[in-house]
Amino acid sequence: MERKSKSKQDWNDKVYGKQKERLPRYTTISDQPVPALTTEDDLAAWSATEKLGYPGEYPYTRGVQPSMYRGRLWTMRQFAGFGTPEDTNTRFHYLLSQGQTGLSTAFDMPTLMGYDPDHPKSIGEVGREGVSVSTMEDMERLFRGIDLTKVTTSMTINCSAAPVLAMYFALGKRRGHELNQMGGTIQNDILKEYIAQKEWICPPRPAVRIVCDMIQYCAESATKFNPVSISGYHIREAGATATQELAFTIYDGLTYVEECVKRGMDVDSFAPRLSFFWDVHNDFFEEIAKFRAARRMWARFMKERFSAKDPRSMLLRTHAQTAGVSLTAQQPLNNIARVAIQALAAVLGGTQSLHTNSMDETLALPTEGAVKVALRTQQIIAEETGVANSIDPLGGSYFVEKMTDTIEANALDYIRRLDEMGGMLNAIEEGFPQREISEASYIFQQQLDKGERVMVGLNRYQDDGQDVTPIPVLKIGPEIERDQVQRIKAFKSHRSASTVAAQLVQVRACCQDGTNLMPALIDAVDQGVTLGEICDIYREVFGIYTDPGLI
Repeated sequence: MERKSKSKQDWNDKVYGKQKERLPRYTTISDQPVPALTTEDDLAAWSATEKLGYPGEYPYTRGVQPSMYRGRLWTMRQFAGFGTPEDTNTRFHYLLSQGQTGLSTAFDMPTLMGYDPDHPKSIGEVGREGVSVSTMEDMERLFRGIDLTKVTTSMTINCSAAPVLAMYFALGKRRGHELNQMGGTIQNDILKEYIAQKEWICPPRPAVRIVCDMIQYCAESATKFNPVSISGYHIREAGATATQELAFTIYDGLTYVEECVKRGMDVDSFAPRLSFFWDVHNDFFEEIAKFRAARRMWARFMKERFSAKDPRSMLLRTHAQTAGVSLTAQQPLNNIARVAIQALAAVLGGTQSLHTNSMDETLALPTEGAVKVALRTQQIIAEETGVANSIDPLGGSYFVEKMTDTIEANALDYIRRLDEMGGMLNAIEEGFPQREISEASYIFQQQLDKGERVMVGLNRYQDDGQDVTPIPVLKIGPEIERDQVQRIKAFKSHRSASTVAAQLVQVRACCQDGTNLMPALIDAVDQGVTLGEICDIYREVFGIYTDPGLI
């Protein structure tokens, strides 16, 4: 008679323990141990009622909407932005014609850092990493022929986010739209800049004040717009583990909530419009667990720490993007497979919006053909795989539930340490999250160098000599910069100098006296003030931040 194990330990001792394993140690990409088997024994104290619940109900582990993708598919966004506003506008229209359901805008480095194209620091960078936008004319060209009330727009920009959002709102007003008709998201997560991405203008505390001005303005005047996308993506891309990405991102969100509450705002007046943005890396189940843990953690913090009453305040609504850091310039066609697997993890994790990276993004900005393949990857997952037909199909899996609990517990330990430091602003000034990420990145690189971790085509299964599958890449010519410089000079020469001067006085006064900046910025950009001129006021009033080099 065939023997049947009575417990996991019995099975391990008498059956599995006799087997040989391929590797001496099995871990996730974040270096967390992976057991050979997970059973009900590993969830002995686990309660489905407490930890899991139902979709659309607290603690939202299984999803923020009751019907999830049975009711509506996730928003499919492809990051787009290069060259002039006309170039990117053409790409926008192409993506919309191919079935994309939301726009996602990348800006060039001068725009991201708050400089106009004619500034000396902009030389060689205009239109290179994204689209160049510094005036209302640029914003009009960027969205020509696009109804801002019919398509939601995501904008990836941080330290100079306020003047860009002001331009977007001013454009809507020029077209006769009510701001409450315009939906979208602006990234605007300045805390993660100090932690990871390193694009800033002024010190952390005044920068957080500007973010809170935007949250408050949108809560009162643009209620369909998400004024901040609290972003783990860049934290993960800097080398963080999944646990660090989860913990630091959730805590950044808690910091914004705390600062808004301090200025007298009711948490339920703004929390429903906060959104999140996660990286989706290669470790399939770890990523799914991260999404599920994030929803549960955010719901509990909002309910227990901030006494939110509106269920919408407890919903962690999120955008996701496949991991740029996982792509390789070697054998770039392999990136299509990586992106498909990562995108599937995001969908099974319950994202509301998704960007899939193009196979060529380690070489250049994506070509039209590459971005089409990336979009089709999402459409195949949505229409052909069947994974969108069942709500949280991995819910109740011993392995997934145990991993969800583990990543949550590890993240909560980080959050306890941050609380003990007095919050994220103090922690950033002490260099704590920066050091943690740096150490994690160093460990991963060591493992890669030793061959303990494998990247196909990079440190194993390499091609001899050059790649046998060269692909076309997008090239940005020098004429783009020349055109944008000429445009900004012409723009400045034709406007009213006295009007611009008066608007800048008003912006400076708001910076100095604490008045909400957004109304003044909307008026300023509409009257001809440029992004660079506004950011120069920031530099004058708040000062320029320099990384203290605490790592």
